[in-house]
Amino acid sequence: MPIGDDKPPLDAGSKVWGLFKSPFRTSHVTTLSSSHQTEGSNVHRKTGNPSSSSSISLSSVVRSLIPTRRRLRLDPRSKLYFPHEPGKQVQSAIKIKNTSKSHVAFKFQTTAPKSCFMRPPGAILTPGESIVATVFKFVEPPENNEKLIDRKKKVKFKIMSLKVKGVMDYVPELFDEQKDLVTVEQILQVVFLDIARPSPALEKLKRQIAEAETALETRKKPPQDTGPKVIGDGLVIDEWKERRERYLARQQVEGEDSV
Repeated sequence: MPIGDDKPPLDAGSKVWGLFKSPFRTSHVTTLSSSHQTEGSNVHRKTGNPSSSSSISLSSVVRSLIPTRRRLRLDPRSKLYFPHEPGKQVQSAIKIKNTSKSHVAFKFQTTAPKSCFMRPPGAILTPGESIVATVFKFVEPPENNEKLIDRKKKVKFKIMSLKVKGVMDYVPELFDEQKDLVTVEQILQVVFLDIARPSPALEKLKRQIAEAETALETRKKPPQDTGPKVIGDGLVIDEWKERRERYLARQQVEGEDSV
């Protein structure tokens, strides 16, 4: 007998089932691949926001590392010297110069407004203009064996600047209205000087205080009047009126001589 194949022959029904089964397998694979692509796109979208935020934070860090261009030159540069006289009100002085090409407003701030005040607390400087500001501080006696170095750390002063347009009156509200454009020029450290020991810093402080007092007296003086002179109760004398009076007087004398 001829040796036949042990496998049973395929009938028509099994062939039809095979034809229908392959498309379902293909569609299943396609569905899985599309789902993976969708998940990948979702992951990409989720990770997109942190990258943008990181780029924003990076730009802010870069801006913070760029040195700020100063508008003011301070003398002393980073310190405020005070005579150490416990129980008394003492003075310090600092020269502020506008080194920019624009009008600049400056403003003082302190962490101890109850025991310190500035004169002037702020002003507007023209390009190249300078001013010597004085700072008054009440020196409290030490408490509970307080060290002098600890007292220095408690009080700090800050000078801020703001570019303004042209000549205008100074008002502190300028710094509130344009706070995004305000620059911190310097944070000043308090240094106490022993008045019993002469030092270059103490001598310079005395000169600056005297310069500030002289400038203050000059500002207090009334401006010179360049207009018409006023005599007595509002009698205004000008050149034209003097000429007219002299002319009338001369005409009257000539008339009397002719009679």
